[in-house]
Amino acid sequence: MAMRWADFITPSTLQLAPLLELLLEPINRSPQHGNLQLGLQEVLVNAVRHGNGNDPRKCLRVRRILTPRWLVFQVQDEGAGLPPQGRGHALPEAVDAACGRGLYLIHQCFEDVRWSRRGNRVQVAVRRAA
Repeated sequence: MAMRWADFITPSTLQLAPLLELLLEPINRSPQHGNLQLGLQEVLVNAVRHGNGNDPRKCLRVRRILTPRWLVFQVQDEGAGLPPQGRGHALPEAVDAACGRGLYLIHQCFEDVRWSRRGNRVQVAVRRAA
């Protein structure tokens, strides 16, 4: 079985429901669906808001690959990138913190989270349910 990346390039917008549906279509009936939808939405929202600064002229590039054991997504924005010290995954200490919960959620929803050196591309992966 030849596995290839599926590529999606989309304008940077918070209207993410159609893209999420498309990305998660191969695992619609999986018990992992809800968790992955939450995690992937956080990844995409961060890319639009923080990476692309809510600029609709910028694009997101999303790649997906399904292997027999893993489901992997890569999300890349056109921003300057998240510096290594900003990639933590603990909950913010202040209950009313303006940001920080998204990265925590991403780490809860995915088993593997890797950043590009520049920090404008994140790869998230989860083992497929048996």
